[in-house]
Amino acid sequence: MTFNYCLIGGGIVGLATARALLERRPGARLVVLEKETWLAPHQTGHNSGVIHSGIYYAPGSLKAELCRDGADATKAFCRAHDIPFKTCGKLIVATDALELERMDALYRRSIENTVEVERIDRERLAAMEPDISGLGALLVRATGIVDYARVCEAMAADIRAAGGEIRLQAEVTGLSEGDGEVTVGVSGQDTLHAHNLVVCSGAQADRLARMAGLAPDFRIVPFRGEYFRLTKRWEGRLRHLIYPVPDPDLPFLGIHLTNMIDGSITVGPNAMLGMAREGYDRFAVNLRDMGDALLFPGFWKLLAANLRPGLEELRNSLFRRRYLAQCRKYCPALELDDLEPIEAGIRAQAVGRDGSLIHDFLFLDTPRAVFVCNAPSPAATSALPIGTHIAQRLLERPGPHAPSCPIEEDRPMNTTTFPVRTRPQAPGRPGLRPIPGREVA
Repeated sequence: MTFNYCLIGGGIVGLATARALLERRPGARLVVLEKETWLAPHQTGHNSGVIHSGIYYAPGSLKAELCRDGADATKAFCRAHDIPFKTCGKLIVATDALELERMDALYRRSIENTVEVERIDRERLAAMEPDISGLGALLVRATGIVDYARVCEAMAADIRAAGGEIRLQAEVTGLSEGDGEVTVGVSGQDTLHAHNLVVCSGAQADRLARMAGLAPDFRIVPFRGEYFRLTKRWEGRLRHLIYPVPDPDLPFLGIHLTNMIDGSITVGPNAMLGMAREGYDRFAVNLRDMGDALLFPGFWKLLAANLRPGLEELRNSLFRRRYLAQCRKYCPALELDDLEPIEAGIRAQAVGRDGSLIHDFLFLDTPRAVFVCNAPSPAATSALPIGTHIAQRLLERPGPHAPSCPIEEDRPMNTTTFPVRTRPQAPGRPGLRPIPGREVA
């Protein structure tokens, strides 16, 4: 069977793109392929559930714009589909003089990004959050929380209602782009043909691009984000998400306290180099994944440039008291017994050949396909406008809606960088309790 659109990847970006295509091309033949037995199995289903505001990103960048638009769109989607969410706000807490300076710079960035932010002094911070200690903070009211797996289920229902098809246990084994269509081999199923292809494969992004005959100049390197859940005595004690002031010399944001939509509170993540792209156990090892990283020059340049923070993350991972010390900088009431280990998350980080972390969205284009090669945080928040953006990229080119365009022999590639619930409960992760209504009070 020939489809107008084939999408690979059942995470939130793939589903949002499928939904956007069907909104713009009602009646199109569309199929979503997901290799696992449920939707949102990896990054989407393992993230912290935060609806981000866009405060951190470069002013004027598409990443900042997509985040702001995505936060509004996500909340509107949740209201329309009766999905519980909460706009609880976030406090970015400064604990020393240097962090106060960085906080001031972040405040100026928030103004440029048109994100509503309020300065909070030490006394007001103590009144708002008695368990939190700091010299001051920024209050970002728009930040919220949601279960993104439930958002994905609602997106999947919309796709099916619009006539789209979603196939689980459909692992892609081959991709070939020819004159007028893309051929997709699927394990244990008939070969598919599609006029247009979108690949949103997360941790497998570089492999799917190579499978299609491209030569991406990056590799996906997995970073394990290790989390703890606070014990029951902490439930209800924090009204806001609590974040550190980011250190511009470090590649990731740092450990923070996150209220979950079920009422629990998580602490994390750190950022450990992973030995498996989809291995969530602490000692999970995948030799192919390790080999791909070790044979890539950019991996060694990344290690050399981040040796000190990497060793610090390793020590924090090995010794829980060191991890606790990071949290007690702004939450001194935490005790070691408060930290209950839960399942880690995996960040599929694109790394360039020069060792740089690619922090923005990265797309590779061919005449009939769009490969989403890097969709970093805040991809879940931004998924709806990202899906619209990808759909527009496809609809602006020849395809089933316009005269076809033959593929040239040299396979031109354009690289663009832009700043029914069947899901099993992940072991150790907080579950979702039924919550009536829409926005949680």
